[in-house]
Amino acid sequence: MRIIRHADCRAMPWKNGGGVTTEIMAWPPAAGLDDFDWRISMAQVAAGGPFSVFAGIDRTLAVLAGTMRLAAGDAEPVALSPQSQPYVFPGDVSTEATLIDGPVLDFNVMTRRGRVSHAVERLEFSERTDVTLGEGISLIFFTSGSAHVGGELVAAFDTLYQEDGTATLKIEPAEPVSLLLVSIRLI
Repeated sequence: MRIIRHADCRAMPWKNGGGVTTEIMAWPPAAGLDDFDWRISMAQVAAGGPFSVFAGIDRTLAVLAGTMRLAAGDAEPVALSPQSQPYVFPGDVSTEATLIDGPVLDFNVMTRRGRVSHAVERLEFSERTDVTLGEGISLIFFTSGSAHVGGELVAAFDTLYQEDGTATLKIEPAEPVSLLLVSIRLI
């Protein structure tokens, strides 16, 4: 297990130039926005508008702060907030966000369709919890709170990265925690 500290992540402009994203991790490491296999990031959304188009990419978005309405392709628009489940949509369809209560902070997972798949699950707890990681790559992104994991303190916006298959992590909250469990699998 490796800890990716939020302070060590790279800020960069959105693909469409409409905002700023913080790249937590991408694979392969030197990949750009058009040739990654998978990418995990956080975005600050200051105004509503169109999302960047990513051909051949499947996306999942989870809102960390604020509320937005998201319209992706022909799907019925959905309201997303920190309490809603992560929302899955194709990255190559026209997608538009409308902010409901001001700026939004969101978490994004993108994988190249046909090569990699992913799943994202929101978890919340306040007592020691064992989190079981499956085969492949797993990331645990802390959306709020802090906890001790393997003797290290992990805080909001830090990420745990595990690439060598199944494991059980003992997470001991110092305060209530909310996290996103990301599973990435090669197809």
